[in-house]
Parts: sequence; C-alpha cells; structure tokens
Amino acid sequence: MAEDTATGRVAALLANFCWVELDSPGPGAITRLLCTRRTRLGKRGVQICSGDRVRVEAIDWAAARAAVVALLPRSTLLARPAVANLTRVVVVAALAEPEPDPLQLTRFLIAAEATGQAVDLVFSKADRLDGAAVAAWRERVQAWGYEPIAVSIPGGHGLEELRARLSRPGLAVLCGPSGVGKSSLLNALRPELELRIGAVSGRLQRGRHTTRHVELFALAPGALVADSPGFNRPLLPGDPAGLARLFPELRDRLDRRSCQFRDCLHLGDPGCAIEPGWPRESFYRQCLAALAAGSDGGQSRCAPGRRLEDGRQETRLDPRLRRGSRRRRRQGAEAAEPLEGISSPDREG
Repeated sequence: MAEDTATGRVAALLANFCWVELDSPGPGAITRLLCTRRTRLGKRGVQICSGDRVRVEAIDWAAARAAVVALLPRSTLLARPAVANLTRVVVVAALAEPEPDPLQLTRFLIAAEATGQAVDLVFSKADRLDGAAVAAWRERVQAWGYEPIAVSIPGGHGLEELRARLSRPGLAVLCGPSGVGKSSLLNALRPELELRIGAVSGRLQRGRHTTRHVELFALAPGALVADSPGFNRPLLPGDPAGLARLFPELRDRLDRRSCQFRDCLHLGDPGCAIEPGWPRESFYRQCLAALAAGSDGGQSRCAPGRRLEDGRQETRLDPRLRRGSRRRRRQGAEAAEPLEGISSPDREG
C-alpha cells in the first residue's frame, strides 16, 4: 500500500475530527493520526462511528494528519452509544448513588442483547451496600439469565474478574446511565488513563455527564475497551415480535418449546410456550406496549419531503411534532371565545 494511504480503526470522534489507530505504524513509528472526514462521505449518508475500520489518504506523516476517505465493512453496530465492530457489551449499573432502576436496567440489557454479541452485567459501588443486599441483587439478575460481577473499587473486589473478561480479544464497550462509574472502572484497571470523573447530583441522584464522547483504550494485546457517555433511556429495538428473544430467560424457554402460533407475543394467549408469572414479565409488557404504541424504538422524527434536484429526498419534521406559530395559536384562541351576549349552545341548560 502506498505511503500516503493506510487503514486503521477509529478510536474517538471529536467534533469534525477523529483519531485513527493505524493497523501498521508509519514513518517515525507513528501509530495514530488526527483525521478529517471527506465531504463526500456525508453526502452519501455514510456515518463514521468509534470502532469503525476506515481507509485514510493524503497522509502528512510529519504532522500526523490525514483524511478518512472510505468506511470498511462493519460486523456489528451498537446504535447508542454508537460503537461499531464490537464483540462484547458490558452494562454497568450502580448499586447505590444512583440506586438501580430495574426497568431502566432491563432496557439497557435489551439494547445490548440486540447486538447479538456477548453481554456482561457489572454492579459497581458494591461497597455502598451490605453483603446481604448485594447478594439479593445478584440472585435477582441471575433469574434474568445473567451472572453479574459486583465491583468495589476502594477494596478492589471484583476488579480482576472484570479485567479477565475485558482482556479477551475484541472490542468491549461499557454502557450504562450517567454516574454509575464507567470511567472510574477504567481508571482502576488502567490508572495511567486518568479519565475525568464526577460526583452524582445530590438532589436528583443522577450522574453528571463527564464523558463527552466514545473513546477506545487498549487493555491487553488485541483487547480494546470503549468508554462511553452515560444516558438514561436506551431505545428499544423496533420489532415487537423479536422482543422476547432479547430476554435470556425467555430465549431459553423458546429454544426448548415453540408457541402454537408464530406471531405469538407471549402475553398468556392459548398455546403460548411462556407461562405467566416470570420475574420480568411486567417490564416485558411495558416495553412491548411502548413498541406497539410507536413511542419507542428509535423511530424517526422526520417525514419525507420533496425530492431534490440531485435525487435525494428532503426530510422534514413530522407534522404531528410541529408547533404552530404564536400568531395562529392566538387567532385560534380568539376564535374559540364566544361573542359577548351570545351564549354557547354547549353551555345552555
């Protein structure tokens, strides 16, 4: 390959730039380039994510700069946080400050399972609860089909088990709500990173956003870990019929026995393989209802508009989400008021 062309993996996105870790060192043993993205990628609708493999050209080795010109094929994609080519999703939940929300945790696990990759569950801040409370949470999620790791950073409990899982070859991404300690876990595993961390809001018991972008770090040879910004409401996958198989406790039952009807939504209908009364049944029903109502699943807020000269479709905000002008709202309010001296038929006794 020519010296002004190389391939590598996107390690971080920063505004209009991205850091690309090269597959092979360049002149001067350079392994990382600060890159722009060619405008034609955006015009074709190509979105670059952390973890993507890309081709770069126009390399300035002296300045360690280049331009991303092509996106190489992806194997997997996690939509939020946006990470490509991952092999493991690690959902992190705090046992205290903030307290775990079982429905929110379920939504994170569903989003992780939708990638089709290995899913791990980590309970951080285990030192904030007594042993019985930690054991109760472990037993609860074991019924969900997960073997969690309870981690205490001050005492170092669980860190080596977590390190062993994250050191497997591939790309693992840490995801979870703000304030659960994702960056703190990476600092404990690699102290030299010195990632920025913040305290949980005392009034709302919510984490403050200290991680602003997804960034990849090497934890072992061939093993990368992505730190990501926290968020509180992961989107559900868009297909209600496939939701059940994203619950491991249901997936195991469905692998052993099939429902009588292919389009069964496992709500207690005749011939269903899932008996009612399972641990996360209420959460499943809430998620299914959100999908059926069209209020979740990452649906677009845009509606098709007119076709542009170059053949692209203009997108417009869905009319149902538009706010009328103040003038029209005021005129509508005035029109609704009854004229003086004339009673409204609806108000006549």
